Amino acid sequence: MELPFIVAGLLVGFIVGLTGVGGGSLMTPILLWFGINPVTAVGTDLLYAAITKSGGVLVHQRARNIDWRITCWLAAGSIPATVLTLAVLHVLKPDVSSLNSLIKHGLGIALLLTSVAIVFKTRLLAWTRGENVQPHEVSMPQVRTVLIGIVLGAIVTLTSIGAGALGTVALFLLFPLVPTSRLVGTEIAHAVPLTLVAGLGHAGLGNIDWHLLLNLLCGSLPGIWAGSHLTGRVPDNALRPVLALMLVTVGLKLVL
Repeated sequence: MELPFIVAGLLVGFIVGLTGVGGGSLMTPILLWFGINPVTAVGTDLLYAAITKSGGVLVHQRARNIDWRITCWLAAGSIPATVLTLAVLHVLKPDVSSLNSLIKHGLGIALLLTSVAIVFKTRLLAWTRGENVQPHEVSMPQVRTVLIGIVLGAIVTLTSIGAGALGTVALFLLFPLVPTSRLVGTEIAHAVPLTLVAGLGHAGLGNIDWHLLLNLLCGSLPGIWAGSHLTGRVPDNALRPVLALMLVTVGLKLVL
């Protein structure tokens, strides 16, 4: 057992449970800072995210914070995209460092813009849709949801970043009337199969440090349990600023 990795897992797990954001966006840079090989960091982080968020799913499901309909449509796009991306990596073995850099900068800018939108969610909805729109009027844009899943699958498999941050942004844009706590739970539920498939694919490529993974999980599982319980008790107007702050933090880290 190595205490620094356990503490890192605990902190990131708590943040993920509370906001749905911060898995790969925070853990991968932390692992790189500890001197872990970048390829190993990505692979290990993906499997870490899958196992950690599984614990969060149980808590969010009990609190009825998951919309399984949205989760299934996202997975319909992300899982095939993940498998295809892994196949390309295995066959072509491309140098993805430049692509990863471009993706990270693009994600960073998108997260910064979205953080502003989340803070002013109520005003934006009143301006774009009117004051009288009710949550039960939310429609299900299947095609757009599947397309978002495809994009998430490719990006997460390449970088381990985006399952939480970009997924939460996409859900907010597609379903702005859904309560923030429910979007967080839905994103976590979708991230489990996505990161599991991607993580197992990287394991097959030899990109997993199993000792490191065990240390991270020792901290992250209790961390996400605590964060997920807190999400259901925090009012939407209080959770939105916390989520926005996380997106700003991750966005600045990716851009800078």
